[in-house]
Amino acid sequence: MSQSPFQKFVGKKKNSVVKEAFRQEKKKIKKERAAFFEKKKKEEFEARNAKRGIPPATAGKKTASSKDNPQTSTHKLQTSNLKPQASNPTTVMPLNKYLAHCGVCSRRDAVALITAGKVKVNGKVSTEPGYKVLHTDEVVFNGKKLFVTKNLVYILLNKPKDYLTTTDDPQGRKTVLQLIKAATSERVYPIGRLDRNTSGVLLLTNDGDLTQKLSHPSYEITKIYEAKLDKPLAKSDFDKILKGLKLEDGPIFVDSLAYADSKDKSIIGIELHSGRNRIVRRIFEHLGYDVKGLDRVMYANLTKKNVERGKWRHLSEKEIRLLKYMNASKRKPSEKTAS
Repeated sequence: MSQSPFQKFVGKKKNSVVKEAFRQEKKKIKKERAAFFEKKKKEEFEARNAKRGIPPATAGKKTASSKDNPQTSTHKLQTSNLKPQASNPTTVMPLNKYLAHCGVCSRRDAVALITAGKVKVNGKVSTEPGYKVLHTDEVVFNGKKLFVTKNLVYILLNKPKDYLTTTDDPQGRKTVLQLIKAATSERVYPIGRLDRNTSGVLLLTNDGDLTQKLSHPSYEITKIYEAKLDKPLAKSDFDKILKGLKLEDGPIFVDSLAYADSKDKSIIGIELHSGRNRIVRRIFEHLGYDVKGLDRVMYANLTKKNVERGKWRHLSEKEIRLLKYMNASKRKPSEKTAS
């Protein structure tokens, strides 16, 4: 029998060879990506040190690769930019940022604590949020000495109604921290706020840098809500919202608007990146609608999928990495070297 019909197979690579080539190529791409992020992290660290006047050589000695101290847990990451700040005698950090890195609260909330005289530095009350803290300084809050947090925790909670988005309530009402008691022994706090009667995606962490980033307007973090109105949203009002409304605290524009249910036009999906207080409720109230129910279905590309109401989960390393580099290109030049 002639072999000519099989000539096209002569010289072809075996499947095992082809698969191995794909594996090697994939391995190479992963290595290059890891090197890119490591370089970016190192550049950001050096930029922060340069702003503080720390010589590059000194900073270089303190920079640690993530490979030197790998974390097996998917919900705790030890960042290289925290260790040098805690051990380098020449490193300074604003007091409000120091409190955030210690897991007390966000930087914004720390300002209120400091100005209220609730923080002591070296035995004296400090009311200046920008006070530069050295590693040798003793910072005390609520009678306890603070230390920069090493184990960073990131938790996604599907918040139910009737829970306050705060770390403590003088009136003894239920808070979101009660729902995540079993999640971590670290002291965490919410990123941003959801109204007591608003449910949905809420992030909690002790990472001060990430909190500052996700809260900063320049990063334009996207949020998607599902609103249940007391009556169907009229087409004319639908168009008004898309064109932009002028509220008492300034104009507001949404990114997207849609009827979430084609059979019930009182259920509206709304996407925006504004972080203004009660902004979704105020948009509809401005047009004469009462919001009967409000649920945040997405925050910073994270959803409540597979997380039941009142339940939580830790973020994966991939999710944390994506959050840290989200919308980085939208930063203003002055913010790229900001600490």
